Amino acid sequence: MRRRDFLRDTALGTGALLASRWASFAHAFESNTRGARVEVLLDEPLGTISPNIYGHFAENLSGVIYDGMWVGENSKIPNINGIRKELVEEMRKIKPSVVRFPGGCFADSYDWRDGIGPADKRPRRTNFWEDGESPSAPASHKYDPNQFGTNEFVHFCKLIGSEPYLAANVRSLTAQDFYRWVEYCNSPKGSTTLADVRAAGGYSDPFNVRYWGVGNESPQFHQELSFIASGPNVEDWNWTRGFLEEVLKKGHGQLRSIYGMALHHYAWNLSRGATQDWVKGKRDALQFEPVDWYELLREGDRMEGLITGHWQVMSEFDPEHSIKLVVDEWGPWYRPGNEATASNQLEQIPTLRDAVFSGMTLDIFNRHAEKVGMANCAQLINCLNSLYLAHEEKFCVTPVGHVFAMYAEHQGGQGLRTIFSAPDVTYDRDGKPARFWGLKGSASLHDKQLVLTVVNPDVSAARESEISVRGASIQSGSATTLTHTDIHAHNSFEQRNVVAPQSRSINGKGGTLTYSFPAASVNKLVLRLA
Repeated sequence: MRRRDFLRDTALGTGALLASRWASFAHAFESNTRGARVEVLLDEPLGTISPNIYGHFAENLSGVIYDGMWVGENSKIPNINGIRKELVEEMRKIKPSVVRFPGGCFADSYDWRDGIGPADKRPRRTNFWEDGESPSAPASHKYDPNQFGTNEFVHFCKLIGSEPYLAANVRSLTAQDFYRWVEYCNSPKGSTTLADVRAAGGYSDPFNVRYWGVGNESPQFHQELSFIASGPNVEDWNWTRGFLEEVLKKGHGQLRSIYGMALHHYAWNLSRGATQDWVKGKRDALQFEPVDWYELLREGDRMEGLITGHWQVMSEFDPEHSIKLVVDEWGPWYRPGNEATASNQLEQIPTLRDAVFSGMTLDIFNRHAEKVGMANCAQLINCLNSLYLAHEEKFCVTPVGHVFAMYAEHQGGQGLRTIFSAPDVTYDRDGKPARFWGLKGSASLHDKQLVLTVVNPDVSAARESEISVRGASIQSGSATTLTHTDIHAHNSFEQRNVVAPQSRSINGKGGTLTYSFPAASVNKLVLRLA
């Protein structure tokens, strides 16, 4: 769990510079408590927004795999070869690019061989997370039955139209074991003994898995693979610097063997005298005050400084930037006690706050499209910042799932520099005034279609804004908004549509339009340009 603990080092000057620039924009509009301006600069591209930024993460933890994704082929719950059918149908809507499996921490004890071959012959193993499971948890949460292994995971990815990202065990298995897993997945039909084993399981054609997470040494294999190195946790600049120094000792050519460096950041609210302990310091998922709302968003907003800070360190060793950042674990993390299913360890019920958090984070990734090659929200279902909740025959889409559906249109677009000018939100923090930015988002261009996503974090005030597109006229458009009058609002198995997006047409005049972003909202404007 040390890799997931927060390191509270001082951030690099890059983050301070960005904060200073934003403060100057906010100050210019301080006299107007409601007005704001959004300027999209068509002639200042940032880079292509990789679909892989919209990736996901599925770890064998409580109900994520068993009950969430896998129900079994003989289940009465509608399924496709044992995989929950409703999950497949919903994921197809959000155009998932890549899914990471089997961990996370679980990967450190996972032997991929346990999850192949005839299902009735697969061994049962103690789950890495077993010591945190409640007494009422089903056996499949404590002892991995291995019914969902490599074959089933790759099949799931094919069903939803995504690429698999496999995290290798380099702690308790050898580099050769890793090599054999690559061989099992990718060797051509009939070429190796492991290819024959794969074929015997019903998969004669290679899986062609491209993305592989490794702890240190990357094995060589005669195929185009993208290795993702175990990277830093939050502001651990020394890890990034030390890792790249070691890589370069073996020659500059080694940099080209690495696709990305992993970065993790979980946010929890440590305000109002809370302890720094990673469990006790967390606050509640459902019961919170406005100050908790803002403080959690503040923690999540650190992501921008983490990206720019690590990128600056990486520039010292890799000025051509052949290595990208892979944020393969991110999201808010609350204290236990608000699980939709009582026996699901680490499960949270996402509220409107988590939707705003997720929109804010995806916008950060979009604004740094040239730096972030992949990101994986933690986790897909029945866990932390989940898109879906499921138990037995029950299923619902969370507000976070709706945000991913709204933002999917950014994928593959040309990111554009966009200036957000708005007064800060002010609030009371432990008897002292505190501030948070008032409006932010991101924009992407797809031929003549402009996609603009905007987050208004203010829990009480709408933000009337003038939107200007420099270099083009707006012909028509539509707006989709996710919000609610109650900031604690969430969806449940019984009430599945409490928080759901609403869409309507909008009209512009020339290169500008006026739009009011509701309080506590995530917004998407799709504008057709002349």
